[in-house]
Formats: sequence, structure tokens, C-alpha cells
Amino acid sequence: MSILDKHGVIERNASFLLVASLIVVCIGGLVEITPLFFFQNTIEEVDGMRPYAPLELAGRDIYIREGCYVCHSQMIRPFRDEVERYGNYSLAAESMYDHPFQWGSKRTGPDLARVGGRYSNEWQVQHLTDPRSVVPESIMPSYSFLANATLDYRTIGGKLQANATVGVPYTQEMIDNAAADLMAQATPDADTTAIAERYPKAVFGDFDGDATRITEMDALIAYLQMLGTLVDFDSYDTQANFR
Repeated sequence: MSILDKHGVIERNASFLLVASLIVVCIGGLVEITPLFFFQNTIEEVDGMRPYAPLELAGRDIYIREGCYVCHSQMIRPFRDEVERYGNYSLAAESMYDHPFQWGSKRTGPDLARVGGRYSNEWQVQHLTDPRSVVPESIMPSYSFLANATLDYRTIGGKLQANATVGVPYTQEMIDNAAADLMAQATPDADTTAIAERYPKAVFGDFDGDATRITEMDALIAYLQMLGTLVDFDSYDTQANFR
């Protein structure tokens, strides 16, 4: 008689059932977790991906701080209805520098994986300030206070260093120039030659309409405007799964 035939004995012995369950959970956990230690082998790199520019990283921190991920996911699944609504389905490599990733588990609002460049900076400011003025059915709260909050970026170099510690390929040059790059990205008429070389496809300018200072609104919009813009999907056959 096999052990499967003795399930009644196992189920009536609480201690044995606990140990057996723990063993099964450990085995399942190892099967799922172990491949992640071979990170470079589990994610296929794609052209165009880069670490976040300092201003974008600061904006991402604000996005997480304000709980935007609770209502907005950043993962377009490979289903026809998702692709037709939001754009090309998400690639694993697009989240390879995210700590933590922003896939999300529910959508009260639309998925934001491809929101970059879809709307103007002015639209983003208006939407964050008074959501229902541009999307009447929205239940999103106002984030107008971000425009009045001066961005504190004194520790931005340390944030890049922390990300580098967990594998994000920030170079020492990027870390040393973090504050300068942040200011250049959000300052109209600034010399952006160096930051453009370090962070290709970065969007520059006055994001919140107030050129006198850099605000948390600037940072959040800079982050939103780069989402989904780094990978050139024209070089991928993204419709293959739907044929």
C-alpha cells in the first residue's frame, strides 16, 4: 500500500500533517524561487532598456508613496483585448530594473505600462490636479499638492547607489552626477547633452508648468512620461501570439 493510500492516517495526525505540508511548501517554494537566483538566465534582455534617470526614479518613489499602484497596474497581459486597449503586451525585461516591480493585482484605473507620451505634460498636470475635469467618471483623488511640494533630491545619489547594490547597472559616473542630471532634466534650456547620453530617450523640460522650481509634480510626470517608451516594439512580432 502506497503512502497515498494512507492519506487518512496522515490527515488524522496533526503533527505529521504539519510536517508533510511544510515539506511540500518548501519544495514548491524552491522550484519557484531558485531560478530567480539566475536572474540573467531568466530574463531575455531587449534593446532600449536602461535604468531610470534620477528625476524618473524620484517620481517613481512618489508614485509608490502615494499608492498609485493600488489602482493602476503596469503589466499588459498577452491577450487580444488587453493589447488592443493598452498597447503591446509587457515584456519581463521592462521590469528588470524595478525594485519592487509595479505589475499590480487589480485595476480600478487603466493600466499605465504604455502611458508614456500618450498625453501631454499639461494633460497630466490637469489630470493629477482635478481628475474629473478630464475623465468625468474617474474616482481618483486629487494630487494637486504635488505641484506645491518642492522636490527634495538631496539623497538622490544615495538612491542610485542603493539600486546599484541590488543589481541595477548605475555606473559611478551616473551616481556622481545624479543631482545635476535631475536638475538638467527638469530645467528648461539646460544643457542636457550629458544626461541624454547616460539616459537615452529621457524626456526633458518643465513638466508642471512652473519653471521656477522642481516639484514633486515634475518628478511624477517625468516618470509617467517614460513608461513604455524605451523598447522599440516595431522590431518585435508582438502579434505572433494572436494568430
